[in-house]
Amino acid sequence: MDQQTWTPDRILKTSGAYWATCALHGGVVLDVFTRIGNSRVDGQTVADQLDAPVDAVSRLLDALAAMGLLTKDTAGYTNTEASRTYLSMDSDRYIGYIIRHHHHLVESWARLPEAVISGKPIRLPVREKGEQAREAFLMGMFNLATQLAPQLVPVVDLTGCRTLLDLGGGPGTYAIHFCRHHPDLTATVMDLPTTRPFAEKTIGKMGMDGRVAFIAGDYLQDAIPGSYDAVWMSHILHGESAEACLGIIGKAFRCLNPGGVAVIHEFILDDTLDRPLFPALFSLNMLLGTDGGRAYSQAQLAGMLETAGFVEVDRLDFTGPNDSGMVRAVKPT
Repeated sequence: MDQQTWTPDRILKTSGAYWATCALHGGVVLDVFTRIGNSRVDGQTVADQLDAPVDAVSRLLDALAAMGLLTKDTAGYTNTEASRTYLSMDSDRYIGYIIRHHHHLVESWARLPEAVISGKPIRLPVREKGEQAREAFLMGMFNLATQLAPQLVPVVDLTGCRTLLDLGGGPGTYAIHFCRHHPDLTATVMDLPTTRPFAEKTIGKMGMDGRVAFIAGDYLQDAIPGSYDAVWMSHILHGESAEACLGIIGKAFRCLNPGGVAVIHEFILDDTLDRPLFPALFSLNMLLGTDGGRAYSQAQLAGMLETAGFVEVDRLDFTGPNDSGMVRAVKPT
């Protein structure tokens, strides 16, 4: 729970904080950090590249400089080390895709009162919003998972597991990292057919063609082919109702070999549902975009696993950015 005092000054700063957010989004969507690269450029140069008015472009660049994402002198603008590392597409540590995904969410957040009154989602699913939105989402998930996987993967005990299913695994980032960490492990990513090009490109780029496979399927509608020693479910349950989650977890149970393990990775609420802050806000994001999705508590996730037949349900000792956590369970032998 936030223990800071809510003064009028803090309330007003929070109310207007989206201005800086949108300036960051604008810089990323227009690729100004990539355009500047390792050079020093003036506003006219960037404006010419964008075919946009120099006054408008310079205002954006000045705001980004005021935020500390660019530096400015009499000769023009340069990237900071952080913007060059994380916001230029020429960097292998680029996280701009997830920022582009956040940009696609802004309009729906402005309509939050409408969603609360109706109790219904007011934005289209990512798969219906076009190629750019789908790429931003999938590669955004790649951005986040690439940052988190080196910390997360060693915490998950897959001793004795030879096969892993990454259910709804998008571009396959976690499957790749689990296989890197466990030399005897092979993995299968199951996701929608539209995800295949992104997954196969990522798997190939990471040199994992022989150990990570992709199968097309909808885990809500389709049976899961094959059997596995472990099932990894990262950030898929929050998009579904509790009833649908039970169906997904039941399918995971049935495809596991006896003694197999299931691991859920989610933004996990406390059992009171009013903390931590990010999972609570994320639950609102699911109200805006899904019919029944939400953030779940540890008790709710554990109850689903036990209902499906799992035993030895336990919270792993891990807290990721934005309070992500993991719950592990075992299929009885």
